[in-house]
Amino acid sequence: MQATLRDCLEFEGIGLHTGARCRVELVPARPDDGLTFVLGKTRVPAFVEHVVDTSRATVLGCDGATVSTTEHVLSALFAMGVSNADIVVDGPEIPICDGSAAAFSAGIAEAGLAEQAGSRPTLELQEPVVVRDGDKLIAAFPAPAFTVRFLADFPEPIGTQYFYDRIDPASYVREVAAARTFGYLHEVQALLERGLARGGSLENALVFTPDGPLQPLRWPNEAVRHKVLDLVGDLALLGAWPCCEILAIKSGHELHAAMTRALRTRLRVLSA
Repeated sequence: MQATLRDCLEFEGIGLHTGARCRVELVPARPDDGLTFVLGKTRVPAFVEHVVDTSRATVLGCDGATVSTTEHVLSALFAMGVSNADIVVDGPEIPICDGSAAAFSAGIAEAGLAEQAGSRPTLELQEPVVVRDGDKLIAAFPAPAFTVRFLADFPEPIGTQYFYDRIDPASYVREVAAARTFGYLHEVQALLERGLARGGSLENALVFTPDGPLQPLRWPNEAVRHKVLDLVGDLALLGAWPCCEILAIKSGHELHAAMTRALRTRLRVLSA
């Protein structure tokens, strides 16, 4: 069934990319409203058609209003079963919190869900869908449940990592939500010199040096788990629950958006 939040939730902090103070309020919404970003007087439905940038994060926009770093809050809402909510944003991006979706998912779990009339929109595939870019690939296969297989391959010391699990509220909280955004120390330094990642710190990002991570890992394969977190958030822009198996190989926001567009096309055909 469709569901919304029982109560409003509020999160405040800095934005990872701008370093600006940001606030987001998650507000219950009516059945069939879907997930919608509220940017001042502009309402931006959380659909892939409104993606305007995927270079460092998933940025959504409409009529000149934009919001960055949407993937973490969308990931938590989507995986936790919230099909209708307004995401009211004050600032240029969503607060980064600790770099994961743990705060969002914990808040949603504490608030609880209110079941609503009508079934949750669902996409069931009849045949595989594949999107590729060089050695990067993402594929969706018919399956009885939403599962994700993700193969990531990074320079050392991260290396090759693999994740496989079903995506549902319990497994998401247990296996995915607390995985932090990450990067290499030399990348962070280069971004800062370009005026980017102004809000990044060891409090909200996992940083790797040639000798290993500067902070304790939450899982040995925390990096690929965060990639799964991002993937779930990007797939939330489908506007329907993907009842399929997703295989991702070295993919990122751009390829995730391409797959979501391809799946949206099939969703519209089924709805016609």
